[in-house]
Amino acid sequence: MEADFIIIGAGSAGSTLAHRLSEDGQNSVIALEYGGGDTSPLIQMPGALSIPMNTRRYDWGLKTDPEPHLGGRQLACPRGKVIGGSSSINGMVFVRGHREDFNFWEANGAKGWGYNDVLPYYMRMENWHGGKHGGNPKWRGANGPMHVGRGDWENPLNEVFVSAGVQAGFPRNPDYNGADQEGFGPLEQTVWRGRRWSAASAYLKPALKRKNCALYKCLARRIITENGRAVGVEVERGGQIKVVRARREVIVSASAINSPKLLMLSGIGPGEHLREHGINVIADKPGVGGNLQDHLELYVQRACPQPVTLYRHWNPLGKARVGARWLLFKTGPGASNQFESGGFVRSGEDAAYPDIQFHFLPLAVRYDGAGAADEHGFQAHVGPMRSASRGRVRLASPDPRAAPSILFNYMSAADDWRLFRRCIRLTREIFGQDAFAPYRGRELSPGEDAQSDAALDEFISTAVESAYHPCGTCRMGAADDAATVVDAECRVVGVEGLRVVDSSIFPRITNGNINAPSLLVGERAADFILGKPSLPPVEF
Repeated sequence: MEADFIIIGAGSAGSTLAHRLSEDGQNSVIALEYGGGDTSPLIQMPGALSIPMNTRRYDWGLKTDPEPHLGGRQLACPRGKVIGGSSSINGMVFVRGHREDFNFWEANGAKGWGYNDVLPYYMRMENWHGGKHGGNPKWRGANGPMHVGRGDWENPLNEVFVSAGVQAGFPRNPDYNGADQEGFGPLEQTVWRGRRWSAASAYLKPALKRKNCALYKCLARRIITENGRAVGVEVERGGQIKVVRARREVIVSASAINSPKLLMLSGIGPGEHLREHGINVIADKPGVGGNLQDHLELYVQRACPQPVTLYRHWNPLGKARVGARWLLFKTGPGASNQFESGGFVRSGEDAAYPDIQFHFLPLAVRYDGAGAADEHGFQAHVGPMRSASRGRVRLASPDPRAAPSILFNYMSAADDWRLFRRCIRLTREIFGQDAFAPYRGRELSPGEDAQSDAALDEFISTAVESAYHPCGTCRMGAADDAATVVDAECRVVGVEGLRVVDSSIFPRITNGNINAPSLLVGERAADFILGKPSLPPVEF
């Protein structure tokens, strides 16, 4: 078992790498993946998105440690245990991030990752289907493997939500992935012809048709180093321990949770912590597992006096009809993630660029599919984009099968509470606009009685949930920064022949859902790995 490149993890970035590194036929690639196949309709039907992320067959089932600023609550931290990784269990919302996110990366040591540098890689990635809601195609890609489309706004409340945002004083924006992110408009989704279009569909499966690319089902136990260089991966399969060797490089693409875990199991991480677990220190890297970030969100819900919401399908017969229509024709409510409209706004004049995101859903229900209201209703998922709170991933055991210790340290920054109160009040303002007048019933959550700062803080502490965007735990930056794990070409500082390529390298979380930037990391890193010149910067 040997190849030029060994990729640990066939998720968003790993699938992208498998495709790009094997593309010219000159290099052999083996992708290591513990999870199974993605053919289940529960994965492929966009409308069923809450099911795979709550199914242990497809999800690692991780939970945080008790979060000290949320009353000791333990929050779910879903990560995909399936080909395509989290792109096979996520909400399918496609957001590039704001230009200033990437300019921040570059200013903080990630040379070559400014917005003008990454834009051509987004365009290489995309096959954009703009649809009827507008947008300028010059900002978008037309021939890439990742299909990016939009819902058809079959539900009238999507237009109502956007109109209400405009009435509240914000711009209407036909394409937040184009020239400007700010405003209200259509959300984009990785759905194609009614099916989830994951990294497995776009990148991995085409790559596996090549003779020089293979998928090996196993559990990666540790990276093997010799004389300061990564030379292979120790894996377990069928109860047997084997070694898969890399002639050129080992690339870790195992997620913001499992990538730092694997580095630490391999002796690369905070030295004192590794020694506590009896692990020989290969490279004392204090930044491994640190800088953990995420987006938190909550739901502001209202009842709807008109029977126009998705609640009409929220019964056994309705769900059966939706499922049958999708199975037969790939159309109907099952063919969309139902997050079809949203917005990005500034919390106030002091915000340099949008720092609040909205997802609108014409149904009152939790993201995990539980706790649906027993009546027609709608909700906005809302939360701040750039919390100062930081957490960490640590080993709970030297056993590779043991889950790591995860602490996001949510809401540890005082400003988080102010911003979340602003999120709630701003959402109420939008729902209070004339556009919603025919559809506006009583407030289901937080509830009309929750008006004071103290009452809202109580709601926030019990209601906030992860938006499932963990990142940052193998931070990219300047090589002479002690907190840096990988340099600007994703090379692990201090270990040759080893890179990390996934959302764990983000210096700071990007605005919006992070699957698109995770795919971007794979696209950008592939050219670094192959020694290709970077695509020419795009400037408009």
